[in-house]
Amino acid sequence: MKVTFADIEKARELLKDVINNTELSHSTSASKLLNSEVYFKFENTQRTGSFKFRGAFNKISNLTPEEKARGVVASSAGNHAQGVALSASLAGVKSTIVMPENASISKASATRAYGANVVLKGEIYDEAFEYAKKLESENGYTFVHPYQDPHVIAGQGTIGIEIMERLPNLDTIIIPIGGGGLISGIALAAKTLNPKVRIIGVQSDRSPGMAHLFKKEPLTNVKRSPTIADGIAIKNPSQIMYDSFISNYVDEVVTVSDDEIAEAIVFLMERAKTVAEGSGAAAMAAAMSRNLNLGKQCCVIISGGNIDLNIVSKIIDRGQILRGRLYEMSVIVDDLPGNLSRLTQAIANEKANILEVRHDRVSKGLSLRETRIDFVLETSSIEHVEKIKRALEQTGAKIIHSS
Repeated sequence: MKVTFADIEKARELLKDVINNTELSHSTSASKLLNSEVYFKFENTQRTGSFKFRGAFNKISNLTPEEKARGVVASSAGNHAQGVALSASLAGVKSTIVMPENASISKASATRAYGANVVLKGEIYDEAFEYAKKLESENGYTFVHPYQDPHVIAGQGTIGIEIMERLPNLDTIIIPIGGGGLISGIALAAKTLNPKVRIIGVQSDRSPGMAHLFKKEPLTNVKRSPTIADGIAIKNPSQIMYDSFISNYVDEVVTVSDDEIAEAIVFLMERAKTVAEGSGAAAMAAAMSRNLNLGKQCCVIISGGNIDLNIVSKIIDRGQILRGRLYEMSVIVDDLPGNLSRLTQAIANEKANILEVRHDRVSKGLSLRETRIDFVLETSSIEHVEKIKRALEQTGAKIIHSS
């Protein structure tokens, strides 16, 4: 597969009046944290909430009149679906999107609202993909691939031009990898304009196929597991994308855990005042949790913001726990008058806020003269948590659980 810089420039001209030229913003807090001048590229504010709109619109706009008349089909669990749906509507093209039956209700509704005919088929993405290909064959639709397509890659590559025009001497760009379309387009554009810029790709450690290819590790035991970064959860990495682009333009590929992504989502909410979905925060998770060579200036791609509202509170709580901002603990004390008061006073002396407290006198393992007390505390740091634990132990409490 071949994409040239000229293809990306052509895509940019085609897209200029329909996309948001998303903000490229310096972050003082991230710069202090990472010891590099950090810039965020906020593709979570792109139309449909992710970078996917760029590639989808470029693909559909390059169809022949006959192909447009027949319509397009795509398979997706989320962002690609919405990008194709809106792009097709703007071009006056009929679109059919096949989504897994367990796809987010909000994402399926948004895809319909953009004008697509949504078909729910299969329990996993792979089954939705197979059904979409079946519809392509039966109805003459054009299949819009989420990443393995030259026009899609060129559309995503316009992000690279926007970045390098603002920051021509940039040292590093950190980019999430799912199928590889985003990193391929950005890397090609960026390295054409500045061959010295380093490109770091980020995958979820629950779907690390491309990382294995990059490191020349065997793929036999690679399994896709549930992850909050579902937008980059690709079961089988594309050898074509690796051979054509990633092996030539990418300098490093790392993986991050769900916990690290959750921590990054919370950081972006609190410090950058932006909402990123799991895959959208993966690049920041890598910057925060891996010892990367970022250089003097780096750009972190925030690729999408379509987070599932049903899990936002869980992600925030998890991220707060990991950052030492929320602390859950259980202690055992003698069941005597005044002990709870002594514990709460010790917590108050350490300037922590008690959010929840629960007594348990009957659990298995407790003696008749013991009680278990569970606390949820608002704290300021991991160091603060350690001070609280020491203060409680000095009252005679035995800590049996903490997180």
